Amino acid sequence: MTNHARTERLDLCTTLLRVGPEAPTLCEGWRTKDLAAHLVIRERRPDAQLGQVLPRFGAHATALQRALASRPFAELVDSVRTGPPSWHPTRIAAIDQLVNTAEFFVHHEDVLRAQPSWTARPLPDDEQRALWRACSAVGRLALRKAPVGVELVAPGYGRTTVRTGNPVVCVEGPPGELLLFAFGRRDVAQVHLDGTDAAVRSLQTTPTAL
Repeated sequence: MTNHARTERLDLCTTLLRVGPEAPTLCEGWRTKDLAAHLVIRERRPDAQLGQVLPRFGAHATALQRALASRPFAELVDSVRTGPPSWHPTRIAAIDQLVNTAEFFVHHEDVLRAQPSWTARPLPDDEQRALWRACSAVGRLALRKAPVGVELVAPGYGRTTVRTGNPVVCVEGPPGELLLFAFGRRDVAQVHLDGTDAAVRSLQTTPTAL
């Protein structure tokens, strides 16, 4: 069974080295060096991760990310490629796939789709199925503040309601595109939204709650 989290990690590292440390990303205010630093912190510095939930740790997290982003880029990317230390739970393949498949897919697309003249890459069916398995949980979390009901529809893979409400907006597309939409990459997610004009507008402008 392919570990798509691992595959996306390695492919992202290849892409990072190809575009270089100053290339744009879809993450506001971040160049590729900042994204790489974020990924290292996510797996190696739980103290800095506290800054995402506890404001008093925010300055520490910001300073650490800036320090890491200033490291030689090849070394930083190598830390991403190597992955977390031995004590980290995602060293276990099953947990890695559960936690990181969507994360690394989305961040890989953050780099790819920020470049000029990007095109959506074809994904194998087994990876789309892995991404579809993440859609329900991610959608429920990311779209929990939507003012309308939301149903994700992936032809050939399934459909799931991630937010109850009325009216309902159906968001249709391949699983990877649905994940990008849920993660807030609305401008580049290749999906079709079906609902009243007002409901669609309200969903499109709802910030992701991740």
